[in-house]
Amino acid sequence: MHKKGILYVVSAPSGSGKSTLCAMIREKYPNIEYSISYTTRSPRGDEVNGREYFFVTRDIFEQMISNNEFLEWAEVHGNYYGTSKKAIENALNNNIDIFLDIDPQGAMQLKEKAQSAVFIFITAPSLKELETRLKNRATDTDKVIDLRLNNARKELDYYNKYDYIVINNDKNTAFKQLEAIYIAEKLRTSHFKKIEDFIKL
Repeated sequence: MHKKGILYVVSAPSGSGKSTLCAMIREKYPNIEYSISYTTRSPRGDEVNGREYFFVTRDIFEQMISNNEFLEWAEVHGNYYGTSKKAIENALNNNIDIFLDIDPQGAMQLKEKAQSAVFIFITAPSLKELETRLKNRATDTDKVIDLRLNNARKELDYYNKYDYIVINNDKNTAFKQLEAIYIAEKLRTSHFKKIEDFIKL
């Protein structure tokens, strides 16, 4: 059937639960890969280099920018984040679907470059709930939490630049919504170039 992977671009304010939802959909659908971004921030908790992120120095990251190695990159919360151009292209050309977790800055860059991508915005039901989740995960200082909440207010302004919005009030309900988006996009007629792609004549 569909011969090329689909790029799903997922953004959300910190604490919205997008990492959990993306992990749930990858567990159910083995043809989905999670794009691992590069970042200059330090690992949190039990994060492992090459699993959650590729952790690099600012010098290395800036050299990668100079070499045009990123599909998109942005500075967020005082650190660089970027997506490998080569890794994304290789996966999509091998019929692998990609879930790319990036902030709205990076998503807007991609919107200009990757018109065929699917853009999904995830958020908690309230800013108060975002604050509660950030405090409960106990991985950031109060100063960083305040920064993330201030950024969340700005990120919410981008919601109408996305194709879909998922309100994560309950993770199981939110997962069903995310799954519905994933399945619907796989069935778009624009993905099939000829009749033989979906039916045997």
